[in-house]
This record gives sequence, C-alpha cells and structure tokens, in this order.
Amino acid sequence: MRHWPLFDLRLTTPRLELRLPSLADLDELAARALEGVHEPGFMPFLQPWTEAPADQLPRNTIQYHLGVLAAWQPEEWRANFVVVHDGQVIGSQGIAATDFATSREVSTGSWLGRAWHGKGLGTEMRAAVLSFAFDGLGAETATSSAFVDNPASLAVSRKLGYQPDGITTRVVQGRRRVDQRLRVNRHDFVRPVPVELHGLDACLPDFGL
Repeated sequence: MRHWPLFDLRLTTPRLELRLPSLADLDELAARALEGVHEPGFMPFLQPWTEAPADQLPRNTIQYHLGVLAAWQPEEWRANFVVVHDGQVIGSQGIAATDFATSREVSTGSWLGRAWHGKGLGTEMRAAVLSFAFDGLGAETATSSAFVDNPASLAVSRKLGYQPDGITTRVVQGRRRVDQRLRVNRHDFVRPVPVELHGLDACLPDFGL
C-alpha cells in the first residue's frame, strides 16, 4: 500500500508468516476463534472475550482488530499480527507500546487456535515479534504475563528468556486469579528460530521512529 506501508510488513520464521490482517484474514481469524482457543472451563485471558455467544464471537473478533488498526498512532500503537501457517490463519500475535521512542519497551499477547496447540508454534510466533522488537525497532525490554495456572504460556516465556517480574491479583469472571508478570531484556532473549523482517524501513515512522 502506497499510503500505509504497515500492510506490507512481514515477519517470517521457518514455519510462520506474521502480517497485519486483511479483511479476508480477519474472516479466517474469526473462524479460528469460533472453533476454539482454549480448553472449556479454563479462561486464560484478562478479558474473557471467548465467552461471547457463538453468533456474536466472529463479529466481535473482526471489529476488535479493525478498531485496533483505526486507533493506531505513532505514540501509542498495537500491532495485532495474524499468524499464518501453511497458508492458513491460525491465530493472533500482538505487540504494543506507548511512547516507544523514549520507553523502548513493548508488551505482547497472543492466542492460537486449539488445533495448533502443542506444536511449538506459540514459541515461534512470540519469538518473531521479540526479534522484530529488539532487532528491528531497537527495544530494550519486553513484558508479558500469564495466570499462574497457565503452565503452557509460562513455559513459552521461560524458553525465550523471560524472568518473573512480580504478580498482580485480578478478578476474572468473578473469580480471584493471580497474574504472573514477566520481563525479558534484549541481552537475555533466547532466539529459538531465525526471523526475517520484510518491509520494515518504510514503517518506522508509524512506530514513532
């Protein structure tokens, strides 16, 4: 796109491509949300968005991602990449920052369709955005979090070099949950796969750089 080169940005790993979504991508992503993101009876998210009725969840998913794109500002941005594996959208990997040019810190969050759990793809897609942040944007630190009863997410963080950064007590669906904060700096980031960045230079002003 001539007028918004963000849509030409690509992050690639041996098995994945991450890109900002087209409308067709969002339609696929909504299908993944409808098929299931986590085990029934377990809520891994601070905002329990997957609990929406089946007739509303696809539309909610699409509208959320469109809203994030519409709100993009260089001083406060959130890149919710779709994750593509073997030509199919399988989940979402987000990375966000406020006043990044000064803070040099990003946060991440993600989800993956249940059919693709347990294949190492969650690690690979998070590694892609961390490489993007540290190597492409010059970040110094990255944060994440997971509930203490979410061992799969915590295991991904450990593999990538995150360290515990305290806990926060949350209330989700009327229940007390303990959220483990995590942090990794550029020197401790463990790189499990090679990551290539495509089309970044034209996008740097959109990231406040």
